[in-house]
Amino acid sequence: MDRRSRWLLALLLVLAVSAPSCAKKADDTKATDASSASPLQGQADQAPAPAGITVTAVDLGRSIDGDKHVTEVLTAFKPSDVIYASVRTTGTSPNAMLKARWTSPDGQVLNETEQGISPTGEAATEFHISVPRGLAAGKYKLEIFLDGNPVQAREFEVQTNS
Repeated sequence: MDRRSRWLLALLLVLAVSAPSCAKKADDTKATDASSASPLQGQADQAPAPAGITVTAVDLGRSIDGDKHVTEVLTAFKPSDVIYASVRTTGTSPNAMLKARWTSPDGQVLNETEQGISPTGEAATEFHISVPRGLAAGKYKLEIFLDGNPVQAREFEVQTNS
């Protein structure tokens, strides 16, 4: 084999070895671009969470059990109800921060609470809201943030006849 043939063969080997690596980088870029969509487009949408944790569910109800899970998932409440939110997560982090922001029908923040969590697998965190004079009838919103990033939102309604 002459010198030129050996050089051409070496070049082809280098290209064959590096081609899959280039294709993987392009796939990784596509995955990153797809994950940068707005996290609150729909009520059940999720944003990618930092620190290896994902919020898997947010349930609302009038009571929670010993594991901090809502006993009956509801979307309509009475003005005098204590409204509980069970925020379920999966993953591991030595120090993550969950925040619940409750807003009124006119968009005013009624309550905002943060809790530090250190989960090692599946976990549930409880938030709640109640107003001594009762909540006015209307449509409310709960937003959940993980380490400052919005990850899920739930809408619920307060009705005088529920």
